[in-house]
Amino acid sequence: MQSRQERAGPVPASAIRALIADALAAAGLPRADAELCAELMTEADLTGFDAHGVFRLPQYVRRLRAGGFNPSPEIRVTRSAASTALVDGDNGMGHLVMKRAADTAVAIARETGVAWVGARRSNHAGPAGTYAAMPAAQDMVGLYAAVANANHMAVWGGAEPLLGTNPLAIGLPSGAGPVVLDMATTVVSYGTIKTHALNDRPLPEGWMVDTRTGAPITDAKRSDDGLLLPIGGYKGSGLAIMLGLIAGTLNGAAFGRDVVDFNADDASATNTGHFIVALDVARFLPLARFTAEVDRQLAELKGSQRLPGVDAIRLPGDRRRDCRAERWRDGVPLAPALVARLDRLAAELGIAPLAQRSDQIAR
Repeated sequence: MQSRQERAGPVPASAIRALIADALAAAGLPRADAELCAELMTEADLTGFDAHGVFRLPQYVRRLRAGGFNPSPEIRVTRSAASTALVDGDNGMGHLVMKRAADTAVAIARETGVAWVGARRSNHAGPAGTYAAMPAAQDMVGLYAAVANANHMAVWGGAEPLLGTNPLAIGLPSGAGPVVLDMATTVVSYGTIKTHALNDRPLPEGWMVDTRTGAPITDAKRSDDGLLLPIGGYKGSGLAIMLGLIAGTLNGAAFGRDVVDFNADDASATNTGHFIVALDVARFLPLARFTAEVDRQLAELKGSQRLPGVDAIRLPGDRRRDCRAERWRDGVPLAPALVARLDRLAAELGIAPLAQRSDQIAR
């Protein structure tokens, strides 16, 4: 848990969204694209994915300025069969590419019942759950995976970082809204390591090991010396490999040694690969029947007998849904170190800082 001293805020989500949009536009993104990216990035902050929202803004601005992102991409969709398509992102912002891919998947699934859409020449797009939730909001099952934008994990038993955190997300509709599972194939995302480093917080043992000695790393600022550990031992490593081959290699995108570390390289194109699947629930069951059954099953799981010391059973999507409601109402808590970084960025770009935007909303 973060201490009270490590949190500032809370900051209204609308202030964060406006800052992101203004910053990306000032860095060269067309206004409409900047607004869309801001919406999706703010959704990450609202749903508790703090390492993938406004936290990434300074890095995205650096990459736009350095030529690492194409600010005006020609995103192309090629329908390769009745239920498949490939999106070429033209090195655009990953949020723009994956929004197009998700919309394409939903449209095809409406027509054929199921769609598989791959993407290449894309970039970091934020939390996986953001995109799995898009088909779920349209009464479909959504499945999303990607090749992460840096390698921080080794194949099981190895010491060389050749695998990313390669996330997987699954979303489906329910009576209470989309139920979303969003998970990295490592114990934590690398973004979480970066937030610990920014706030001078130690890492728990079991997150990272030293590549030379295999000993635990608990100093987040030593992350360059270490490897992230996979979930479930060799199973997590195997899952990262298979997702990477499907999201990367199958789409003609980067995987393994070809992955560009976008944390260290602002200028090179990453050729990030993703895929998204949409499945129309109505092709199997009437939607109302399916969502009612999902609600019943989840309620039974949540109400099942607990182990001693467990206060409540938490299911996929619970934290995401509760966090969004709380942060929409009360604002998004931001670390003071992050606010300071965002203030410096605002000054560099000549745009209003967060505090000024929050004050205007309060008035």
